[in-house]
Amino acid sequence: MGSGSITLRKDPRVLPMGHFLRKTKINELPQIINVIKGDLSIVGPRPLVDQTFDAYSPHIRAIIYNSKPGITGIGSLVFRDEEGLFETSTEIDPHVFYKNVIAPYKGALEEWYQKNISFSTDFKIIFLTALAIIFPQSDLVYKWFPTLPKRPF
Repeated sequence: MGSGSITLRKDPRVLPMGHFLRKTKINELPQIINVIKGDLSIVGPRPLVDQTFDAYSPHIRAIIYNSKPGITGIGSLVFRDEEGLFETSTEIDPHVFYKNVIAPYKGALEEWYQKNISFSTDFKIIFLTALAIIFPQSDLVYKWFPTLPKRPF
C-alpha cells in the first residue's frame, strides 16, 4: 500500500487527521522528548530509514552518519513540501525520483550545513522553520543563506 518508505501527499495510509498533523508539523512536537534525552538535537539532518539513507553517495552518508540527527535542519527547511515535488515529477517511481533528484540535492544541503555550522546558522534555521509553518511558501531561506547550493528543479 502506498509507496513504502516515501509518503506522498495523497498517500492512502495518511488519514485526514494525520494529514493535518503533518502539514502543520504538530506531529514533530513529541520529538522534544528525544532532544531532552539527548537522542536528537534541535538542528541537524533528519533521521533516515535505511532505504532513503542508502540513496545518498558514500561521502554524504558519512557526513549524515557522523552528525547528530535533528528535529529540523536545512534539508527539512528546503524540502518542507517534499511530498508536492513527487506530484510534479515526470518520474513514475518515487524511489527513483528520490535517488536521482532529491537525495543528491539534500546531500549537498547537508554538506553545506556542515561547512557553515554555527550558533547563528542554527538560530536562523530554527526561526525559518517556525516561519515556514506560518508561511509555507516562503523562500526566505535562500535570502538568509545565499550560498546554499542551487535547486536543480
